[in-house]
Amino acid sequence: MQQDEVAARVRQVIDAAGVSAREFARRIVIDPSKLSRSLNGTRRFTAAELARIADIGGVDVGLLIGAAGTADPAGGTAGGAASAVSPARSPSAPRPAAPSPEGGRPLQIVRETVRLIAERGFHAVRVADIAAACHTSTAAIHYHFPGRDELLEAAVRWCMDEDTRRRADATAGTRHAGDELRLLIELQTPRTEQQRRQWCVWLDLWAEAARSTTVGRLHAEYYRQWRGTVAEVIRRGVEQGVFRPVDVDGAALALTALIDGLASQVLAAEPGSPGTGAQSMHDALIAHVDVCLTAPDPSR
Repeated sequence: MQQDEVAARVRQVIDAAGVSAREFARRIVIDPSKLSRSLNGTRRFTAAELARIADIGGVDVGLLIGAAGTADPAGGTAGGAASAVSPARSPSAPRPAAPSPEGGRPLQIVRETVRLIAERGFHAVRVADIAAACHTSTAAIHYHFPGRDELLEAAVRWCMDEDTRRRADATAGTRHAGDELRLLIELQTPRTEQQRRQWCVWLDLWAEAARSTTVGRLHAEYYRQWRGTVAEVIRRGVEQGVFRPVDVDGAALALTALIDGLASQVLAAEPGSPGTGAQSMHDALIAHVDVCLTAPDPSR
């Protein structure tokens, strides 16, 4: 019964946030299917997940679990003098602690973890380093992410979600498949510091995916989605007459593999080395599209 009550309170927090369950899952950095199962009563929320839900939702953990005075290592108390609330009451009481960082403490932890992984590599990043970057304690980090594996999974998922969101924003309203494919190529070309950081994280996670079942599963899920996106654009291009009739899935596999290989060369090369810069990568990818995909101009 208590599990159902906790799920009902979490639903109230999601409703109060005014977003979908999938978007809320992105904000608390968990698999949307896990959130769905927990809301449906077939899976229990973990203590760390409830801590993240409370932080992002701006409520007390004690209100979510129906208990008062729950300790919050991130600052203050999570329950205070509040008593348990019924599922019919909206758990909208503000946290007594100092204001959370932009996006909430969990997202700050994940963002700083991604930054440190990009700079040092995952295995060189300690929890103490992440705590120092967030200006908080290691206890606060473990409060939201009890172990390194969970923190790594959250960092991978955040990178996946951010990459998907940027692609969606950049290509919104683009109907011409050729233009859309070139936009996708531009987004994958590591020109900016943010793009290079993202690629550094991916390179580090490729190696980790070979050793970790969890990261390997996320890696496979991301590439399935990414190749699916490229394949769909190529398919529309064939229908529009922009691209030649090709094996769509095979073309998507070849293009995404070429992107990965060229990006790894760009990041590994000395700055200024001829033929290994971001522009060279971009030019090679566009040339590949022109030669292997673009349909001949009938007017010529």
